[in-house]
Amino acid sequence: MKITVLTAFPEFFRSFLETSIVGKAVERGLLEVSVVDLRGYGEGDYRRIDDYSFGGNGGMVLMAEPLTKALEDLNDPSYVVYPSPQGVTLTQEIVESISTKDHLVIVCGHYEGVDERFVGSKVDMELSIGDYVLTGGELPAMVVIDSVSRLIPGVVGKGRAVVEDSFYRGMLDNPHFTRPAEWRDMKVPPVLLSGNDKEIELWRRRESVSRTLTRRPDLMARASLRDYLEKGYYVLWSPPDKIDPSALRTIVDGCVSYGVSKLLIPVVDGIRRDSLRALVSELKVDSTVKLFPSYQRGLEWIAKKEKATPFSVSMGKGKGEASLSWIEVKMEFLSRRCPGVFVFGDFVEGDVVMRPVAGDDRDRSALPVQNAVSVVLDRFFGWR
Repeated sequence: MKITVLTAFPEFFRSFLETSIVGKAVERGLLEVSVVDLRGYGEGDYRRIDDYSFGGNGGMVLMAEPLTKALEDLNDPSYVVYPSPQGVTLTQEIVESISTKDHLVIVCGHYEGVDERFVGSKVDMELSIGDYVLTGGELPAMVVIDSVSRLIPGVVGKGRAVVEDSFYRGMLDNPHFTRPAEWRDMKVPPVLLSGNDKEIELWRRRESVSRTLTRRPDLMARASLRDYLEKGYYVLWSPPDKIDPSALRTIVDGCVSYGVSKLLIPVVDGIRRDSLRALVSELKVDSTVKLFPSYQRGLEWIAKKEKATPFSVSMGKGKGEASLSWIEVKMEFLSRRCPGVFVFGDFVEGDVVMRPVAGDDRDRSALPVQNAVSVVLDRFFGWR
């Protein structure tokens, strides 16, 4: 990957690009970083790159022309990022996205910032590393370079270390310990000394979940639960009297895409159940769909298979405070450590009722069930 930094203070980067993991990545040719001195494109004898802001507030603003000349002189297609407190907050998802660019250009502002005409015409993304103001964009540029470099194959010694970092899968990282096993009367958790890889992995997942729920519950909106649930998760759908084959096909496809263990369909009437079984066979979705004579029998089958009582979430209309948001339900899923069931259709309420999927216009008809299933599964198990 190639990264170019446009800055008025290139000396900021000398030690940074020669030190630690980033320095080794540059030395080994895994990462190519060029630092361009904006003053080489300045105007006049003094190589001026800034001027007073129009409007008389007294602040200095980087001029558009030197920045544009420096950018055009690269003569290479690039993705331009401008660190700014007004930009979108940098997250792991954004890091993963910009790490796929062949050539990333980071424009370091200074003083009051950069002429807005340059930002509007040349910048692809404004990025913020937090809600505070710095003197210039050099420190944010280093943050971007460091975070992106970790995702380049071979830069970090153990690829697993990257995957298990905080935020990589939407969750916080688990706690870490090193020698000695006992320090000032504080001991390392015994499981980490057991040598039991399976138990250690379970402990790490649980600690990651616990930390996220306690310290950063706001991350639940982006996190996928798929790698953190200890039991399977299911969709239980009460179908109408007449089933549209295309609707069934769409629901099955959604279940498969999001890793649902089984789509359970309870049908009380034996003749209807046989007819549906024939449709399931015709669509060749037998491996995903399982039929039951009742809702309760379906839950009992899950409990027997998972060796745990399932936690069911009804998608029906909530009753005031009994209705939970989808983020609250995600937190319940993680904290209960039991199989989960998303219930669609005219059923008795589940253990909790989730507010139905709806747009801004709540007076309109609800989404077709096949669409609602996909939306709900994406909120819980989609990759953000």
